[in-house]
Amino acid sequence: MKKFFLLFLALGAVAFAGEDGESMIKAYSVVAAGVGLGLAALGGAIGMGHTAAATIAGTARNPGLGGKLMTTMFIALAMIEAQVIYTLVIALIALYANPFLG
Repeated sequence: MKKFFLLFLALGAVAFAGEDGESMIKAYSVVAAGVGLGLAALGGAIGMGHTAAATIAGTARNPGLGGKLMTTMFIALAMIEAQVIYTLVIALIALYANPFLG
Protein backbone atom coordinates (compact mmCIF):
# COMPACT_ATOMS: atom_id res chain seq x y z
CA MET A 1 0.00 0.00 0.00
CA LYS A 2 2.85 2.36 0.80
CA LYS A 3 4.40 1.70 -2.61
CA PHE A 4 1.11 2.48 -4.33
CA PHE A 5 0.73 5.70 -2.38
CA LEU A 6 4.28 6.81 -3.21
CA LEU A 7 3.76 5.97 -6.88
CA PHE A 8 0.52 7.97 -6.85
CA LEU A 9 2.31 10.96 -5.32
CA ALA A 10 5.13 10.72 -7.86
CA LEU A 11 2.71 10.62 -10.78
CA GLY A 12 0.73 13.45 -9.22
CA ALA A 13 3.85 15.62 -9.12
CA VAL A 14 4.32 15.07 -12.86
CA ALA A 15 0.66 15.86 -13.53
CA PHE A 16 0.81 19.07 -11.51
CA ALA A 17 4.06 20.33 -13.04
CA GLY A 18 2.24 22.91 -15.19
CA GLU A 19 3.24 26.54 -15.19
CA ASP A 20 -0.10 28.29 -15.40
CA GLY A 21 -3.37 27.98 -13.54
CA GLU A 22 -5.26 26.50 -16.46
CA SER A 23 -3.05 23.43 -16.64
CA MET A 24 -3.41 22.99 -12.88
CA ILE A 25 -7.20 23.02 -13.19
CA LYS A 26 -7.01 20.46 -15.99
CA ALA A 27 -4.70 18.25 -13.94
CA TYR A 28 -6.95 18.44 -10.89
CA SER A 29 -9.95 17.65 -13.09
CA VAL A 30 -8.28 14.51 -14.44
CA VAL A 31 -7.36 13.31 -10.96
CA ALA A 32 -10.83 14.11 -9.60
CA ALA A 33 -12.52 12.31 -12.51
CA GLY A 34 -10.37 9.22 -12.00
CA VAL A 35 -10.87 9.08 -8.24
CA GLY A 36 -14.59 9.84 -8.55
CA LEU A 37 -15.18 7.12 -11.12
CA GLY A 38 -13.17 4.65 -9.09
CA LEU A 39 -15.16 5.32 -5.94
CA ALA A 40 -18.46 5.23 -7.82
CA ALA A 41 -17.58 1.91 -9.45
CA LEU A 42 -16.47 0.49 -6.10
CA GLY A 43 -19.66 1.56 -4.37
CA GLY A 44 -21.80 0.29 -7.25
CA ALA A 45 -20.05 -3.08 -7.24
CA ILE A 46 -20.51 -3.47 -3.49
CA GLY A 47 -24.19 -2.54 -3.79
CA MET A 48 -24.74 -4.94 -6.66
CA GLY A 49 -23.05 -7.73 -4.74
CA HIS A 50 -25.26 -7.18 -1.71
CA THR A 51 -28.35 -7.03 -3.92
CA ALA A 52 -27.51 -10.29 -5.69
CA ALA A 53 -26.66 -12.03 -2.41
CA ALA A 54 -29.94 -10.96 -0.84
CA THR A 55 -31.89 -12.13 -3.90
CA ILE A 56 -30.17 -15.51 -3.90
CA ALA A 57 -30.82 -15.91 -0.17
CA GLY A 58 -34.46 -14.96 -0.62
CA THR A 59 -34.90 -17.39 -3.49
CA ALA A 60 -33.26 -20.17 -1.46
CA ARG A 61 -35.69 -19.56 1.42
CA ASN A 62 -38.78 -19.36 -0.77
CA PRO A 63 -38.31 -20.65 -4.33
CA GLY A 64 -41.86 -19.69 -5.26
CA LEU A 65 -40.99 -15.98 -5.08
CA GLY A 66 -37.94 -16.30 -7.32
CA GLY A 67 -39.53 -14.46 -10.26
CA LYS A 68 -40.71 -11.51 -8.18
CA LEU A 69 -37.36 -11.28 -6.42
CA MET A 70 -35.47 -11.30 -9.72
CA THR A 71 -37.67 -8.52 -11.09
CA THR A 72 -37.10 -6.42 -7.99
CA MET A 73 -33.37 -7.18 -8.13
CA PHE A 74 -33.08 -5.99 -11.74
CA ILE A 75 -34.86 -2.74 -10.87
CA ALA A 76 -32.51 -2.23 -7.92
CA LEU A 77 -29.46 -3.00 -10.10
CA ALA A 78 -30.62 -0.45 -12.67
CA MET A 79 -30.91 2.21 -9.97
CA ILE A 80 -27.47 1.37 -8.60
CA GLU A 81 -25.93 1.50 -12.06
CA ALA A 82 -27.64 4.83 -12.74
CA GLN A 83 -25.64 6.40 -9.92
CA VAL A 84 -22.39 5.22 -11.53
CA ILE A 85 -23.51 6.59 -14.89
CA TYR A 86 -24.29 9.97 -13.28
CA THR A 87 -20.74 10.02 -11.94
CA LEU A 88 -19.43 9.21 -15.40
CA VAL A 89 -21.39 12.12 -16.89
CA ILE A 90 -20.06 14.53 -14.27
CA ALA A 91 -16.51 13.28 -14.87
CA LEU A 92 -16.87 13.77 -18.63
CA ILE A 93 -18.18 17.29 -18.07
CA ALA A 94 -15.21 18.04 -15.81
CA LEU A 95 -12.81 16.71 -18.44
CA TYR A 96 -14.21 18.08 -21.70
CA ALA A 97 -16.51 21.00 -20.83
CA ASN A 98 -14.75 22.17 -17.71
CA PRO A 99 -16.81 24.96 -16.14
CA PHE A 100 -13.78 26.14 -14.12
CA LEU A 101 -11.83 27.19 -17.20
CA GLY A 102 -12.85 30.74 -17.88
